[in-house]
Amino acid sequence: MRIGIAGVGGRMGRLLVQVVAAREDATLAGGTVRPGGRVGADLGLLAGIGARGVAATDEPEVLFRAADAVIDFTSPAALATHLELAARHGRALVIGTSGLSLEQERAIAATANRVPIVYAANFSAGVALLLALVRRAAETLGPDYDIEIVEMHHRQKIDAPSGTAIAMGRAAAAARGITLEDNMESGRHGHTGRRRDGAIGFASLRGGQVVGEHTAIFAAATEHLTIGHRSFDRRVYAEGAVRAALWLADRPPGLYGMEDVLGLR
Repeated sequence: MRIGIAGVGGRMGRLLVQVVAAREDATLAGGTVRPGGRVGADLGLLAGIGARGVAATDEPEVLFRAADAVIDFTSPAALATHLELAARHGRALVIGTSGLSLEQERAIAATANRVPIVYAANFSAGVALLLALVRRAAETLGPDYDIEIVEMHHRQKIDAPSGTAIAMGRAAAAARGITLEDNMESGRHGHTGRRRDGAIGFASLRGGQVVGEHTAIFAAATEHLTIGHRSFDRRVYAEGAVRAALWLADRPPGLYGMEDVLGLR
């Protein structure tokens, strides 16, 4: 499979180049940089693995023409262009961009009627299992257990709560037959009043260079259950995204998640 990477100038983009280049079942089709970036630079040299004979471009159209599947970990602002190009050229798409709005998520779902898309808040196999466990715990324990989700990331992260934390909250909410948007409590400060019944609480911590830590706490009067996951190397996300891209080969149009890729549902 020819895999293209949007945003090869960033940290995740460079990791994706390394992972694709190391595989025998994938070919590096191309990569984009921001306008005015290092156009024409060899992708392998950008990623620190030696020349690969593939040059960076600042034209997404060029990338989508060259690839069978494109992996996008860029920014919410680039999403609409990438969705339009994927649909127009019939390309599979893997989306790991965080901080998307509900409107943007609806646009992903609409495009998935035309091409296969894997959209996930986190591409770690461990996190995919974590979401399944959170869903099962929320369903089994019931409303007597308050749900709090705590996440910590590096100091440079610009969105909060993290996409993975939101996914955990949505998994718990769906298991209880409610919507997260109507039951979310985040950023408590000052005289907040008592905790709302059925609320799903979030706390976001930032500091140092933490790759990612996520914990779901189910708290009842007599016991607490804690389910958590820690990432130590961003490569786990790159490896999962490439695995998802390869999994999309010959898949019909549809919106998939990492649970589908890993056979968890």
